[in-house]
Amino acid sequence: MCGLTGTWSFREGEPESLARDVAAMTEALVHRGPDDRGTFVDSRAGLALGHRRLSILDLSEEGHQPMRSADGRYVLVYNGEVYNFRELAARLEGRGVRLRGQSDTEAVLESIVVFGLEDTLRAMAGMFAFALWDAQERRLVLGRDRLGIKPLYWGIQDGRLLFASELKALRANPSFRVELDRDALALYMRHNYIPAPHAIYRDVRKLQPGRIVTVRAADDVTESVYWDAREVARAGTEKPLAIGADEARERLDATLRTAVERRMIADVPLGAFLSGGIDSSLVVALMQRASTRPVRTFTIGFDEEGYDEAGHARAIATHLGTDHTELYVRPEEAREVIPKLPDFWDEPFSDSSQIPTYLVSKLAREHVTVALSGDGGDELFGGYPRYALARKLERYLRFVPGASKRALASALQAVSPRAWEGLSRTARAARVPIQPGWMGNRASRMAELLTHSHGGTLYRTLISHWKEPAALVIGAEEPETVLCDRSFETSFPDGTERMMLLDSLSYLPDDILCKVDRASMATSLEARVPLLDHEVFELAWRMPRELRIGPAPGKRLLREVLATYVPRELFERPKMGFGIPIGAWMRGPLRPWCEELLSEARLRREEFFVPGPIRQRWQEHVDNKRDWAYYLWDVLVFQAWAERWLGSAR
Repeated sequence: MCGLTGTWSFREGEPESLARDVAAMTEALVHRGPDDRGTFVDSRAGLALGHRRLSILDLSEEGHQPMRSADGRYVLVYNGEVYNFRELAARLEGRGVRLRGQSDTEAVLESIVVFGLEDTLRAMAGMFAFALWDAQERRLVLGRDRLGIKPLYWGIQDGRLLFASELKALRANPSFRVELDRDALALYMRHNYIPAPHAIYRDVRKLQPGRIVTVRAADDVTESVYWDAREVARAGTEKPLAIGADEARERLDATLRTAVERRMIADVPLGAFLSGGIDSSLVVALMQRASTRPVRTFTIGFDEEGYDEAGHARAIATHLGTDHTELYVRPEEAREVIPKLPDFWDEPFSDSSQIPTYLVSKLAREHVTVALSGDGGDELFGGYPRYALARKLERYLRFVPGASKRALASALQAVSPRAWEGLSRTARAARVPIQPGWMGNRASRMAELLTHSHGGTLYRTLISHWKEPAALVIGAEEPETVLCDRSFETSFPDGTERMMLLDSLSYLPDDILCKVDRASMATSLEARVPLLDHEVFELAWRMPRELRIGPAPGKRLLREVLATYVPRELFERPKMGFGIPIGAWMRGPLRPWCEELLSEARLRREEFFVPGPIRQRWQEHVDNKRDWAYYLWDVLVFQAWAERWLGSAR
């Protein structure tokens, strides 16, 4: 895993200033690659590339980047892993090409020389972002993997191209212009992340998954798609495989085994995150099946009631015989991470599970350099509870008059959080594993859905935090995103499949994978996600819906595969989120921090937000009248981010 950077002024430049600027950008990414660094300067073109390396494959100098092709035409900086690089190397050998080293970087680069870029991209299995300089054609190509596992920001400001794995590297270039994009801020307040291609700064974009951008000049930029998740899903649902349950299980099992085994290739210590849920348990089970010794597994636990899955993970680890490491985190340790969030996520990002994700990454990095993760199973196999909730709402609310919906919403809002928590305690006493505040949060969400759902907007409402963010962010107009595209309702008439695909296009890359990438890279740990192998994705969408998803709680096919390795009683239980009691902390130990960031005087002075709605929710939250934790965490994280990164440039 690595970090890449670059700048191109489109004119002949001073070698010293180019080298200085790209070196500063590269050093901003030292956490992504602490083992090596390198730069390349083409002063005649005014271009410079930078790279930080976390050595995983071929630890020798033969893996050093930027890497120049043997014929001298191309220079590559690359972040990620291509797991089938030996297959690429064998294909090259068939053409008489002998590689100097054993790195996947060289196999990719020389494949581009021999077979061309698009053919090579189609042949690559892995996670990656890259910049490829074609010195002969004076052309730069930026690319990102199919599902958006690895990040890449790019933009042209004042006639200069800048790009990097993280925004902090762009900020390190003295020519970078810091200007907040208020429209992107509105998107953040709806989603708790900023969906691609938008970014928090004006004239900066996130490269979307499965795409390449070709740049020849400041006014000559083209973007193309080499792999389209929507098209893969459409083709799969239109012509599903005609197979039964047993064959479906066997085919998925075989494809997952290949995906996991590919991701176990490393020249450094390797392990896995284990939560005890279906996805991570299956990944670990397949790792242990392929290993001749106990796999290293890592879990963190919390003493807070309703937030601890460590016991479930321990039971899975014991059954599979892994070398298991478990750490119980004190609340103070988790809260100590909060001041660091703006540095780890240098673009506003407020999924509060970022905190435990960082902590488990930190734990794993003390023992290994690579960790496999179970992310992606919910989006591919229908595991999120909101899918079942949306199905029920669509079914039951279709014929309910608007006045009745509003009356029911008012009734739900009239019940105090204290009463909901009493019901929650009763449920937990009956061994229902729900977190404190869960019932009150669900009631609040249901009231919002009843108030704001209108036909095809139900799912967008369901996943939204602030429902009218453009009215909250001063000077903003919220851009439309993929979630506003009504053509999905025609292409994917099944509501659950439509929601799964929309999540795969937005929530998965821009929330889940962003969270895992930044949290793991903050500790110089490489995280690999075998469930998001593109062959797994393609097979999943070809599976008959009833076999793949099944009835609530979903994941029928994953459960059937896991049951061949782990007894069902160890994993058949209600889904738990990877959460922390952020709402309670806001009323308790975090309250002084919150009061400072949410003070009316500060909100008015900074002029990011209309203060009234925020202050109202904060007071209701403090008074325990409503749980507004998710909404307020969005504001708090942005305020902390702005304090760190905007300063006087507001």
